[in-house]
Amino acid sequence: MRLSVIMPVYNREQFVGLALRSLLRQREDIDLDIIVIDDGSTDGSAAVIRSLIDEAPCIRLFQQINGGVTKARNAGLKQLLPQTRLVSFLDSDDISPIGRFKADLACFEEDPGLDLTYSRMTLIDKIDGETLEPAADSHSITVRGIHLSAGIFARDLIERTGGFDEDFKQAEDTDYLLRIFESQAKYVMPDTVALYYRRHPGNMTKEADVPFREFMRAIHKSMKRRRADPSLRRVEGIFDFKDLAQWRFL
Repeated sequence: MRLSVIMPVYNREQFVGLALRSLLRQREDIDLDIIVIDDGSTDGSAAVIRSLIDEAPCIRLFQQINGGVTKARNAGLKQLLPQTRLVSFLDSDDISPIGRFKADLACFEEDPGLDLTYSRMTLIDKIDGETLEPAADSHSITVRGIHLSAGIFARDLIERTGGFDEDFKQAEDTDYLLRIFESQAKYVMPDTVALYYRRHPGNMTKEADVPFREFMRAIHKSMKRRRADPSLRRVEGIFDFKDLAQWRFL
């Protein structure tokens, strides 16, 4: 069963190698295709990626002029192979835990009509570069958050949903997930930890109000869609908003 993982990259020389290694160690569990979209990096990100391609031809690198993460995700969707049956995502500074795909792919084998698995995520601030596990002194919390990497999506669902809304500067992932869950997609919510989400200064926007504003815009668009089409499902009981609100780094 072919799984394509889409990874946008922009100036992540320090992190992208570990992110790709975390995927490559799962090649025995799945027919893996890794689509890397280098969104105009000006550092050594592309060189790090190419060094791994030499030993892992399942990594496919595509480079484009910087256009932002939303356009990069859409570029990745355009590179899906005809034989791809499942799609997931991993950001270039996060880690895919060992056994992540093997655990959730069993759900698709049990139910061929399944559209989506949506698992949990662990927020961390330090990773062990050798084991690719949270460092012993890392702060962490495990929640069912809002993150594309928590999902494994059936190809048919991706095609029904369409691309990411390029009107979003951020929260394009929130908008995408809301559209999916509104659509009556058939899903299960395993307790698998799907990713280690690494918090660091580089993934914090310098415009402090942008994430909240874009998130609220995604919520507003969801409300407008549901008002216009009562057949759409109200999205509730999926995301751990309260736990996320209480998360603090010391």
